[in-house]
Amino acid sequence: QVQLVVPMAVVFGPESVPGDLPRPLPFRDVQEMEISVNLRTRVTSRYEMRYRSTTAQEEAALAATTAREADAALHPLQETTLGSLTMYVVPETSSLLPQGTNVYVGKHRSALVRAGGSLAALQARLREVTQVMSFTASSIAAALSDRVPNGQLGPDARRYLKSSLGYEITFSLLNPDPKSHTVDWDIEGAVNRYVKPVLNKLSLLANFSVDSQILYYAVLGVTPRYDKESSSFLLSAHSLPHVINPVEARLGSSAASLYPVLNFLLYVPERSHSPLYIQDKDGAPVSTNAFHSPRWGGIMVYNVEAPTSPQASLPLHVDVDMARVMEVFLAQLRLLFGLSWEEVPPEFLLESPGNEGLADWELDHLLWAHTVENIATVSTTLTSLAQLLDKIGNIVIKDDVASEVYQAVASIQSAVTKLSLGHLHAAFQASKEAVTSSERAFFDPSLLHLLYFPDDQKFAIYIPLFLPMAVPILLSLAKIVRETRQHKKEPTKMD
Repeated sequence: QVQLVVPMAVVFGPESVPGDLPRPLPFRDVQEMEISVNLRTRVTSRYEMRYRSTTAQEEAALAATTAREADAALHPLQETTLGSLTMYVVPETSSLLPQGTNVYVGKHRSALVRAGGSLAALQARLREVTQVMSFTASSIAAALSDRVPNGQLGPDARRYLKSSLGYEITFSLLNPDPKSHTVDWDIEGAVNRYVKPVLNKLSLLANFSVDSQILYYAVLGVTPRYDKESSSFLLSAHSLPHVINPVEARLGSSAASLYPVLNFLLYVPERSHSPLYIQDKDGAPVSTNAFHSPRWGGIMVYNVEAPTSPQASLPLHVDVDMARVMEVFLAQLRLLFGLSWEEVPPEFLLESPGNEGLADWELDHLLWAHTVENIATVSTTLTSLAQLLDKIGNIVIKDDVASEVYQAVASIQSAVTKLSLGHLHAAFQASKEAVTSSERAFFDPSLLHLLYFPDDQKFAIYIPLFLPMAVPILLSLAKIVRETRQHKKEPTKMD
C-alpha cells in the first residue's frame, strides 16, 4: 500500500484571508484521499497543508502588474523541493488574474488562486489545483494500467509511455521521390535548439539518446484518395494505422535497442501524390497535418509547393522549416509522456513553459507517476521470480542473484518510505535502483528455467536407459530370495 504525500504551503495575501478560518494563522491541516486501483491495491494521497500569511518580500512580488511578473518574482522566494507546491491566495478583486480566471499556474511549483469567500470554497479550488499540479486518480490509474480491470481505464491511459531507465529518439526524413525533391533539413541545429532543453529537463527522469536518418524511396504503404474539389490527396483517419507497419520495416532502429524507441517521421510526399493532407474522423483537415501513434511516435506530412513553371528543372531543392516541424514533434512528445492540458478546468490559466518544453510541476507530475509505476513493476517482477523458484525445487540461487533480490526489496521499501515522507526525488531514485536490481535478478542466465528439468521429464529420459539393465537385476534378486527361502525350509541333517 503506497501513500503519496504532497507538502503544500497556502500563503494568504493581504485582504484574502477567509473569515471562517478555524484558528489564527499560521496552522497546519491534513487532507487525505484514497485512489482505488483494484480490490487489493489502493493508493492514498495525503496533502500536508501549511497555512500562513505572506512575508514582506512576497507582498511586494504580488504587487506586480501581471501574473507572469508575479510568478517570476515569487520563484526565488519558494521552496525548490521536488513534489512540493506553493499556493498564493489573492483577493477576489485582484487584477493579477484576468476576468473569468480563478487560478494561474506558473512555470515553476506555484500558483495564484483567487479567494473563494469561504474556506470550504477555497479548499475545493485548492484541491483542483493540487490534482492538476501533482497527480490525479486517472494519472495513477494509467501508471498502474496493468493492474486496473479492463473497462475502467480511460481511452488515453494506454497511450502514455511506460516507465523506463532510458529512451531512444529517432528523427527520420522520408523522401520517397528523390528524383523530384532534394530535401535539406538542419536536424542537428533543430535538436540543439528545440529538443535539448526539453531533454535536459527530462534527464532527471531517464537517459535519452537522439539520432537521425534520411530514408529514400520509403513510401507510406497506403494509397491516398484524390479529392477533385480541393485538387489534393487525402489520408483518412481509418487508414492511418496501416501507414506505420510498412514504414517501420524500413526504420530498423528498434531491432537492437535496449530501451523504448520514439520515432518521429517527417514525410515529404512524392510528386504524384502532392499535396497530401490528413483528415480526422469527421472528415475535417488536421491543422498540423500530423498524427501520433500511442507508445510509438508520430508522423508529419510536409507538403512542398509545386513549381511555378512546368519547365522547372528537377529535382526541386526544398529547405524544411524546422521550427514548424519541431513544434509538432515536441507536442507529440508531450502527449506520449502524458503531459496534456486537456483535463484542465476552463477557469485555469496555465503559463507556457517556453523553450524548456515542460514546467517544473509537470516534471513532478511525471516523477509521481513513474515512481508508482516502478514500485508496481518491481513488485510484479519479484512475485514472478518467487513463483518461478517455488516451481523448480532444485534451482540453484547464486549469491550475486540473492544480493540483487535483497537490494531490490530494500530499495522498494525505501521508495515507499520516502513517498510517505514527501521526498519525491529520493523515492524516485530508490525506485529506479529497485527496478535495476529486480531486472538483473529476474533475467540472470543461471535462473533460466530451461536449465532445470522437472521430475516427470527426468523419469521420461532415464527410464529407457535403466529399464533394460534393471530387468535382469530384478530377476536375479528374485531368484536369490526364492533359493534362500527354500534353503530355510529344508531340515538340517544330523550326524
